[in-house]
Amino acid sequence: MPVSLQDQLKKSGLIDDKKAKQLKRAKNKQEKLARKTKNPGVDQAKLELDRLKSEKIAKDKQLNLEKNKQAEKRALAAQIKQLIEMNIVAKDGDQKFSFTDTKVIKHIYVSQTQIDQLSRGTLAIVRQKVKQAASHKDGQKHNHVLVPMGVAQKIEQRDESVVVFKAQENTAIEEDDPYAAFQIPDDLTW
Repeated sequence: MPVSLQDQLKKSGLIDDKKAKQLKRAKNKQEKLARKTKNPGVDQAKLELDRLKSEKIAKDKQLNLEKNKQAEKRALAAQIKQLIEMNIVAKDGDQKFSFTDTKVIKHIYVSQTQIDQLSRGTLAIVRQKVKQAASHKDGQKHNHVLVPMGVAQKIEQRDESVVVFKAQENTAIEEDDPYAAFQIPDDLTW
């Protein structure tokens, strides 16, 4: 037994019983008017159904786009996590190295060799997310770890906010700089 279009639309969720009854009444009025005037008019019910279908399709496309964006974000986060975990450099030392993370001064303890590598730009400091108990306000804590500069550049391509510190190249020296003769030493600690 064939299923009517209205029944199919009810099953798909495009219309409910109330809307179906309204459309049926409107269709009956149109047919009655068409019989009286001997002039078939535009089927309003069909136009209404077409409009509802197109709205549903547009809404579904928007939901799919949002789901795809969320999936991309999760995939990037997983890639960053994997890059960090596979290339982490062990912090072994007792010298304090200071850096800024979102306008807050942070410290990590590293060896003198690692301080030299950080200042030359062969190592970088990145923020690693660590899951915490639900008592923490956002459920996540950040841990700062060392990674090679090549890995930091790959991470930076995916999300710039994860790379906290990397050495800046001072290749351009201004001509009018009165302190140009006084270079900051690499081993300066603050």
